[in-house]
This record gives sequence, C-alpha cells and structure tokens, in this order.
Amino acid sequence: MLDKTYDAKTVEQRRYERWEASGAFACDPSANVAPYTIMMPPPNVTGSLHMGHALTFTLQDVLVRYFRMKGRDALWQPGADHAGIATQMVVERNLAAEGRTRYDLGREAFIDRVWEWKAHSGGTIQRQLRRLGASPDWDRERFTMDEGLSRAVTKVFVRLHKDGLIYRDKRLVNWDPKLHTAISDLEVDPRPTDGRMWYFRYPVVDQPDRFVVVGTTRPETMLGDTGVAVHPDDERYRDLVGQSVMVPIVDRVIPVVADAYADPEKGSGAVKITPAHDFNDFEVGRRHDLAMINVLDRDACLNDSVPEAFRGLDRFTARDQVVARMDALGLLEKVEPNAMTVPYGDRSGVVIEPWLTDQWFVDAKVLAAEPIKAVEEGRTRFVPAHWSNTFFEWMRNIQPWCVSRQIWWGHRIPAWYASDGTIFVEETEEEALAAARDHFGAPVALRRDDDVLDTWFSSALWPFSTLGWPERTPELERYYPGDVLVTGFDIIFFWVARMMMMGHYFMGDVPFREVYIHALVRDEKGQKMSKSKGNVIDPLDLIDSYGTDALRFTLTAMAAQGRDIKMSEGRVQGYRNFATKLWNAARFCRMNDCVSVPTYAPGEATTTLNRWIVATVADTARRMEQALETYRFNEAAQVIYQFTWNTFCDWYLEFAKPVFGGPDAAAAAETRATTAWVLDRILVMLHPIMPYVTEELWEALSDQRETPLVTAGWPDESDMAAPDAVAEMDWVVRLITAIRSVRSEMNVPPGSRLAIQIKDAGTVTRARLATHDAVLRSLARLNEITLVAEAPSTGAAQVVVDEATVILPLADVIDLDKERQRLAKDVARQDGEIAKLARKLENAGFLSKAPAEVVAENRERLVELEAVRDRLREALARIG
Repeated sequence: MLDKTYDAKTVEQRRYERWEASGAFACDPSANVAPYTIMMPPPNVTGSLHMGHALTFTLQDVLVRYFRMKGRDALWQPGADHAGIATQMVVERNLAAEGRTRYDLGREAFIDRVWEWKAHSGGTIQRQLRRLGASPDWDRERFTMDEGLSRAVTKVFVRLHKDGLIYRDKRLVNWDPKLHTAISDLEVDPRPTDGRMWYFRYPVVDQPDRFVVVGTTRPETMLGDTGVAVHPDDERYRDLVGQSVMVPIVDRVIPVVADAYADPEKGSGAVKITPAHDFNDFEVGRRHDLAMINVLDRDACLNDSVPEAFRGLDRFTARDQVVARMDALGLLEKVEPNAMTVPYGDRSGVVIEPWLTDQWFVDAKVLAAEPIKAVEEGRTRFVPAHWSNTFFEWMRNIQPWCVSRQIWWGHRIPAWYASDGTIFVEETEEEALAAARDHFGAPVALRRDDDVLDTWFSSALWPFSTLGWPERTPELERYYPGDVLVTGFDIIFFWVARMMMMGHYFMGDVPFREVYIHALVRDEKGQKMSKSKGNVIDPLDLIDSYGTDALRFTLTAMAAQGRDIKMSEGRVQGYRNFATKLWNAARFCRMNDCVSVPTYAPGEATTTLNRWIVATVADTARRMEQALETYRFNEAAQVIYQFTWNTFCDWYLEFAKPVFGGPDAAAAAETRATTAWVLDRILVMLHPIMPYVTEELWEALSDQRETPLVTAGWPDESDMAAPDAVAEMDWVVRLITAIRSVRSEMNVPPGSRLAIQIKDAGTVTRARLATHDAVLRSLARLNEITLVAEAPSTGAAQVVVDEATVILPLADVIDLDKERQRLAKDVARQDGEIAKLARKLENAGFLSKAPAEVVAENRERLVELEAVRDRLREALARIG
C-alpha cells in the first residue's frame, strides 16, 4: 500500500541516483533510431542555480525526457564553462584572504591554484542540476578548458588567423580599470543615473569672440578631443566646416567636420569628438581620419598625454578639476541635469571606460554572413519568430569582436612575438619557432602573448568541440547539428550568434535547427529579480519546501511564448497540491483494487464511461505532443493538469465509484482495469514535467513493469476515438457543472436536494437522462428530474444545456427576495470597483509614471472584476 502522503525529500535523491546509475540518461551512437540533440548552455564553473537556470534547464529536460520516451536517441550534452574573469576573481579573493596576490604565485602556480579550486568547489551547479531532476548524459560531461576542447580552441584560432579573420588591431574596448582587462558587452551593467551635462565653449581659430558650444557628460575626456562634428545640413555651422577650433587647457587646434552623427536637435548641435574614449566618436574619427589620443592609463587615471597638472589624477578627480579650469577660463557655458546610463563592470562594480588598446579581433562581419543567410532561409528558426528580428539587427550591424582578455585563467592566445614585433600564430610553440626560423633564416627567441581568449570564444565552439572535433568522430557525424537550443534572449548575440558563426565556418552547417527563446522569470509583481530589491527567489528553497516536481511544473505551466513568468511561492505550493492530488488518486485506485492488467486492450472497452475516458486519454496525449513539439510548454502543462485533476480525478473516478460496487461484475472488472490503465498513461504523460512522483508511483503501482518510467515509451493511442461516448459523457459533465454553478451562485445549502425540470429535451437528451439518472441525482444533489412542457414564470433559475432548458425551482429552498438583494448589492459594488479602476487606467499621468508591470497588473485586475460582475448579473437575471 502507498504511504498516506508523498514525501519528496525521501524520494528524490534515491530516484535520481538510481536513474543515473542505470544509464537511463545515456545516448547511444550505435542506435538505429533518429537522434535528438540539445546542447546544454554550459553554466559557469563558479555558478549556482538561480531561477533563470531553473527555467531553462527544466524546459530542456522536459524536451529530452519527452523525446527519449518517443523513441529518439537523445543526447543532452552537459558541461561547464571555465568563466575566465569570474573564476579568476574567486581564486584571487581566496588568495587575498591569505594576504597574497596572483603575482606572488606567478602565472603557472596561479593556474594550478585555479584547477585545484575547480576540483574541490567547481561542481556546485552540476550537483544542483541533479536536484532539479536534469537528465543529461553525465558521462559525456565536458569542460571548456579540458584537453580536447582546448585543442579545438587553438586550432580554430590559428585557422581563422591564417584565413585573415583574426587580427591584432588598436581599437576601443570596454575596459575594466579595476580588473585591468577588456570585457564583453554582456559583462557591462548599464545603470540609469542622474548625471550632468557640461557645456563648454571652444574658441574658433582666427575668428575672435566666436565660439562653438559642445556638451559632454565626461569633461575629463576633452583633453583627448581631436575634432568637432556638426550635421552637414545644419545651417548654423555650415561656414565652419573645414575650419578649426581650439581645445582649451591643452591648446590643441582641431578641425570642424560634417558628419551625420551630430544631431541638430540635441544640445547645441555640435559634438566634441574623442575617438580614443567613445565608441561613436571612434567611428567618426575613422571616417574623418582624426587623431586618436588616449588620455587614460589602465587604472583610468590621466596619463602623460595631458598637461602636467592633470597627470596621475583619478578620472573623477580630473573631471572636477577640468570643470573648474574651464570655469576659471570663462569657457563654461552652463551645466544641466542629465538622465543617462552609465556602464559598470558587472563583477568589479566600477565604471567601465571605452579605452583604446591593442587587442585581438575577429572579423565578425564576414563570419556573420552565413548565419544571417541560414535564418533568412529558415535553416535555423527562432521561436518565438520575432526574435529573428533581434538576431538580424545585431548581425547586420556587427562590429569586430574583441577576443583577447588581460587575465591569466583561460585559453592562452597561441601567438608568439619576435623582438622586432613580428607575430607568429601557430598551434604549438615548436611550430611558432619553426615559422620564425623560416622567416628570419635563423633561430630566434620568441615571447608568447600573455592574453587569454574571451570565454565566449571557446563556448562558441560548444556544439562541435564537445563531440570530438577536429576529429570526425561518430558522435560528431550523428549529433551535429542539434535539434534545438533553449536559452534566454540576453545571449542571442553573445552565444547563439557566435555558435552559428563558428558552426558554419568549421562544420559547413548550422549548429541547431531551432532556437527556443524563453522569457524572464520575474517576481510575482512582474519586477525583475535583484538582490538590491530583495525579491530574489531561490529555486533550491522552493525545492526544499515543496519538492522538485512542484517547481518544475510551475515553471513549465507558466512558460508561455513571449510572456515573462511571474513567479511566486504560492504558485509552487499550488502545484505541490497537484502532486498530492495525483498521489491520493493513486491511493484510491489501489484501495479499490484497480491494478494493471497485462491483457487489457483499451480499444476494446465496452461501456460508455470507459470508452469516453480511453478516447480522452488519446486526445490528451495528442494535444500534449503537439504542444511540446512546438514549444508551447504552458499548453502542455495545462492539458495534462486539466485531464488529471478535472477529467480523471473529479469526474471519471466519481462516475466509476458506483460501478466498482455495482451488480455488474463484468463492468466493474473492465472499469478497474481501465482506471489502472488511465493512471499509467497519466504517469507517462506527466513524467517529462514531474519525473519524481511519477516514477515513484510507476514502480509502486505494479511489480510487473518491463522498464522504469524514465525509459518507458510515450502513449500511442491513435485508434481510440469514440465520438459517441465522448459526446454523451461530456453532456453529463456539462449538465452537472451547470447545476452546481447555479447552486453556488444562489447560495443553495450544500445539503439541500433539488427537484429540477427539463424543458424541450430531445430524444437523445431523454435517453441520456434515463441512462445516467443515478449519477445525476448523486453528483448534482437532486431528488427528482421531471420533463415539462412549460417553465414557471418566476421563482426559478434557468440554464440551457444543448437544446434543453434546465429549470431549478428555488422558492422553497432559498429566500428569493433576499437573494435578489444580495446579488444586486454585489453587482453594484463590483460596478463601483470597475469604474474606479477604469478611471485610473484612463489617467494619462498614471500610465506615464507607473511601471509597465503595475499598469499590466491593473489591466488584469479590471478584466477579473468585469468577469465577476458579469457572472453576478447572469445569476440575478436567472431568478427574474
């Protein structure tokens, strides 16, 4: 007998260990079935499970478990990313606690220390993914710094360099002055800030008393100005184009250039150009061949390119002093408040500087051409489709990709320098020395580049490097390209696009056929989760409180395409109740001797009740298949939830109870066998979403299983249609539901039995009333069902079911006048609330100032109020 309650904590670890030990998650490259491949977005080795992870890994696991049950050879490729900057920071913090720095250890010893940390502390998120029930092929787990992937990274870098697609250049990068490295755009945290705009007057050369006014939010950068841009059509400055102005303080003469980047409607219409310290200015500078003067060092202090009085000053101290000097010179026009976005390093927490430096770059524009074409032609498809527009926008305007980082942990760039600066890019030092010997005609000493590669460079190779490339392994031939990539929209450019670039270039095909972009997980009010707001929900806390299945079902049920998830503990608790409902239904079935019958043939069921439930199971399986295979996860969850809770538990089992104890032994036996079969089908269909409770019940309900549920087959009930039975039982459900609704709306005491009348009943309805008389009386709490020709004019509620009018005389059951007054009062109260909320939503001030999630919440509330009001009006109209 099943325990009285389901204890998730005692089940989950035991079940998972058994699954993993049995090899249930393993793919089989030799299998003679179609493969199904998902590449796991490799979490950072420093990472721990957050709600975004919980969502993306749950959805991937739902797909993998489903297609595994459908008979596909499923590979869910796991692994971890070495996370260059993040990991180095962790280890450096550990060293700092010992009073040491990485420089005290030296490069090699520091790298050894990182590997040591990874061995002991780097598997946190993998352990947590196991708690989530994730079922990747753990035996194939890869790490972006393992030997095979490192070899692939080196080969890719060298080939791209020899093909002219990787080069060294002096360009602007996002520079972190605390970490002393370039960082990617994804590692930049743009923060809204109430800043200031300073307006300076630059004297026009050879035109005394004439000035050009320019605005800046970073006054210290003026010391590196090498031009002023005005719009070609701006009449105010047309005569100045080609002339020069003087940069105060440094007394540098710079040209006035015509460039469409200058906005005549913004500020003064004239823009100071500092090519070495602003990404837009850099492009303007290149177009007009302006000098590029770097005025900052790696610490964001002013360097020797500025007047002596400013050298060595921190950038913000220098800002104050530049403003003071301009004011003293009488060249500070005005200062205005300025709402702006300031870039911060997401790990260092300091303001990032655009900084001109020598770095390694990838010619992303060339590599982007094939991925763009692939999406245009539909060889890779985004779901939802509108994300392809985001992809195109980024890819068609792509800039060179800076791939070098000034840290120690990562793939060291395979480039060596001769004393004269000649660069040799080869896979090994021996090959570099040989190339240098050939170049110079004699052996020379070489120095290896100190930089490492951007983490995104190695993860861009993930779809093929994890399968053994550059060797043409059986796995590579079988599992590339993958079927789908499941990820968030924030890394479409950083990871998705780059995998497509590398996949096309090195494999000649897209790395995945579809890209499913899931939404964000927000708090219950629709706000983005953040530690500063204190609204972060830890998925592990929810698992501890409600079990993994409840969290997984919540995430799946709320994963509607294009709609963010509003997560709350209450929702998870609600789906924990669903697991409890399933458990209790299984206990009921066991107590009523409903056990699997090996010879049971669902298509041969004879009673209307059993033919109906068998057909509905088949329809449920079909609808779940359609939903899962089109990434409509919320619909799949809703389909199985409604069938399990409503159709099976609330209706079928209630209909079956009198059959179990009835006089017809054959019908009782068939119904018990059907009940057990339906419960089995529910467990199979629920398993991809709720793997633990379903596997526990699967084993407990029968000792004759041929396979654990994790490797069981998906239902194939293609020949189970029974339209007559479905129509009949659906009619019974609708009739009972309608009567129950009226009883509820009219406050009919639960214990009161009603005598109902049926008007205009056709032949089919009359037959159904006769067949199901006992069930109707029991479940609708009736003591009499009478066919009538006319309905009473007052004192009765009426509801239409198909062609018949169901009349519920209530005068002798409730106080009709009192009920009318109550309903009228409730309608009036609802009208008042609706009017109040409608006025709020018509208020332009509220709509402009309130956060979008608050406005949306109020709109949803209005819809709910109107629905309640309409139901009350209907109830009032029923009793006249």
